[in-house]
Amino acid sequence: MDLIAVFPDPPPPDLARTLDLAGYRWKAVADADAATRAEPTEGWAGAVIAADVDPDGAWAMARALRKRDRAVSPLVVLVTGAQLSDLELRNDLFDDFCLAPFHPVELEARLRHLFWRAGGGVRPEMVEYAALVLNLETYQATIESRPLDLTYMEYELLKFLAQNPGKVFTRETLLSRVWGYEYYGGARTVDVHIRRLRAKLGEEQANLIQTVRSVGYRFGQSRWSS
Repeated sequence: MDLIAVFPDPPPPDLARTLDLAGYRWKAVADADAATRAEPTEGWAGAVIAADVDPDGAWAMARALRKRDRAVSPLVVLVTGAQLSDLELRNDLFDDFCLAPFHPVELEARLRHLFWRAGGGVRPEMVEYAALVLNLETYQATIESRPLDLTYMEYELLKFLAQNPGKVFTRETLLSRVWGYEYYGGARTVDVHIRRLRAKLGEEQANLIQTVRSVGYRFGQSRWSS
């Protein structure tokens, strides 16, 4: 496996342990200059940046890795729930994010998804709703044949909603059913993901995900509706 850049140096122990147990090869770097000096000949395979440890340094690192001639991708940032608002103006600086303190299984799944995007496979089970098609094996999604560039949790949330059309889910239920455990970001995490999903679905398809006032969210209409 190719080398991943990790910020900061030294990285948080739980991050280092998770990467080691998942079998990733990584190198901690303290700043952009260190990342340039340590970069392997074939380039960085990706990056994991802990913005919860040193926010200013982390975003400077993300910007440096993304704006270079050979941009680093995929790039995952770790943020706290209080930093979620920082993401909205920095969409171009990362491919996915994970809330800290993170669950090792979730971070592993997100990294696996990002590195799997380039892979192929036999035709898997599909979820289809109107113009939306989700490939459950490759994590690919399209709307009107247009590929959607979704993060791992955006995909998981969209998949869950599309598999339950017409049903209304509270934010708390979505946190439990999609994230699968007590999540540090709270209900705001759901709202952030919904906004990003709507933006990526596009203006004409954004209303597939409807807000039910004072309750939560609903995807489309029930398959049994007349």
